[in-house]
Amino acid sequence: MRSHLLNDTTAEQYRRSVTEGVERVAAKIAATDRPFTGISVDALAPRIDEIDLDHPLHDTTAVLDELEEVYLRDAIYFHHPRYLAHLNCPVVIPAVLGEAVLSAVNSSLDTWDQSAGGTLIERKLIDWTTARIGLGENADGVFTSGGTQSNLQALLLAREEAKTEDLAKLRVFASEVSHFSVKKSAKLLGLGQDAVVSIPVDHDKRMQTVALARELERCAQDGLVPMAVVATAGTTDFGSIDPLPEIAELAAQYGTWMHVDAAYGCGLLASLKHRDRIDGIERADSVTVDYHKSFFQPVSSSAVLVRDAATLRHATYHAEYLNPRRMVQERIPNQVDKSLQTTRRFDALKLWMTLRTMGADGIGQLFDEVCELAREGWKLLAADPRFDVVVEPSLSTLVFRYIPAAVTDPAEIDRANLYARKALFASGDAIVAGTKVGGRHYLKFTLLNPETQASDIAAVLDLIAGHAEQYLGESLDRAS
Repeated sequence: MRSHLLNDTTAEQYRRSVTEGVERVAAKIAATDRPFTGISVDALAPRIDEIDLDHPLHDTTAVLDELEEVYLRDAIYFHHPRYLAHLNCPVVIPAVLGEAVLSAVNSSLDTWDQSAGGTLIERKLIDWTTARIGLGENADGVFTSGGTQSNLQALLLAREEAKTEDLAKLRVFASEVSHFSVKKSAKLLGLGQDAVVSIPVDHDKRMQTVALARELERCAQDGLVPMAVVATAGTTDFGSIDPLPEIAELAAQYGTWMHVDAAYGCGLLASLKHRDRIDGIERADSVTVDYHKSFFQPVSSSAVLVRDAATLRHATYHAEYLNPRRMVQERIPNQVDKSLQTTRRFDALKLWMTLRTMGADGIGQLFDEVCELAREGWKLLAADPRFDVVVEPSLSTLVFRYIPAAVTDPAEIDRANLYARKALFASGDAIVAGTKVGGRHYLKFTLLNPETQASDIAAVLDLIAGHAEQYLGESLDRAS
């Protein structure tokens, strides 16, 4: 069994095995003509259930053959231009190369004696990102597994900085369309059910600052503690960006921590055209960025950034076997001192490879392209009487629904849209997401692929309309 360990004696076997795997994936991507095969759970599950993990195949070629059947053939391929559903981006090749390198070397980024150069590379990228944001010379941060963990850590720091032992008094303010991880984090941090105050949004799905001011004042009058205001720079459903400068003013006025969830909108940090859309982010106390959303990085690649490096002490725990206190005096840089995680992948390498190959302008150009595509898509939807589109895009998301000419029952329209989404997914021709607006079912395009064209959007709209009309026709037949 030692022949399977990667070391100096098996380097050639490693090269052959990885090359064979890469060739399989490359061939699959080159031949993929739709984002999904449309296979059902009932069809695929029995094939996986019948595999006996206690009886290995003893041959990587045979394992790859099997993998083709149980995964590669039916995977959801985000690189396809008609994958239009969630916040999943196609990935850039330099980052995939970085993934291969980091997996093989397998550095753990918790301590210097497990990563060395990896530690310094991650720190350099944190400094690069905080400079792009404008957080100042005392800023710092650490890579995380994703936006949910980044938001959790940011709110942990905010809770500790609030300096109160009565957690029941703490309040977090976030818009009604903020990410669910805000409420989840509040629960994990031991706050009460009423801790998160939902602030209404305007027509463009941006936090209403008048309402925020009212709630902050009510908080003060009730003797409660405003722990944090969470502004969103790119909501999951709408891509909307809260008015960051105005929110920063209110946070300063009431002495509360300002966190900006820019998991989606962080691509604007590299934008050549639209950086001004997140003006005000530089006034945040903490910021979440997901490079694996709008920097075209493989999952996972995220970070939490803070204005004041000292606040990261709230996540610090010293263990004698790992990062004893004396290492601080010895100026040994241990990233575990800043992180909620201990063992942690060298995900920063992917971004490093990307920047050193393409540069920030290259990333920004790709993100600008999908923002422009969303603008074209909005024009198509606004001009098409078959659809109702909710808001003009701030980033690259479009929320809409099919509106049949002859049907006025909102519940029936809901069912038609739900059916269209499911039928489209089952066909494998395209994948779109869904959400609710005002209690009604809507569909959603999340455009993160620069290869997607306006013609793809038009074609998918026709497919959606076709499926919805089929459902409504069958519904009328059943009713008659």
